[in-house]
Amino acid sequence: MEFLYRVLATAVAVWVSTLIVAGIELLQGTSTAARIGTLIGVALLFGIVNAVLKPIIKVAGCVLYLLTFGLVGLVVNGLLFMFVGWIAGKADLPFEVTGFWPGFFGAIVVAVVSFVLTLPLHVKKLVPKGRH
Repeated sequence: MEFLYRVLATAVAVWVSTLIVAGIELLQGTSTAARIGTLIGVALLFGIVNAVLKPIIKVAGCVLYLLTFGLVGLVVNGLLFMFVGWIAGKADLPFEVTGFWPGFFGAIVVAVVSFVLTLPLHVKKLVPKGRH
């Protein structure tokens, strides 16, 4: 159930990024149900890409992470978001990230909105069992 909640939170976060970041587009011409399906598909892709590639990149670039106090992580997240846009295009999902800066800012929006939406999950883990 937690997995489903996280996917839906990420889908909402991706949708928010399409609303406020120029260059991130949920392409028009589809029904509302198809758009929701696209958002869920992109959220799943984003989760898979982050789960598979991000740890590898962190290990390979650990010196850069240390030298930049983790700020290179913002660049990595932006590039991964661009990559998700590219994969979505190859999978015929009507989702597009048009460049580095939209990917960079879109990744920040997705991270912040996802964190806020999944905050109840984080708080639940902090509260001892039997005390909610």
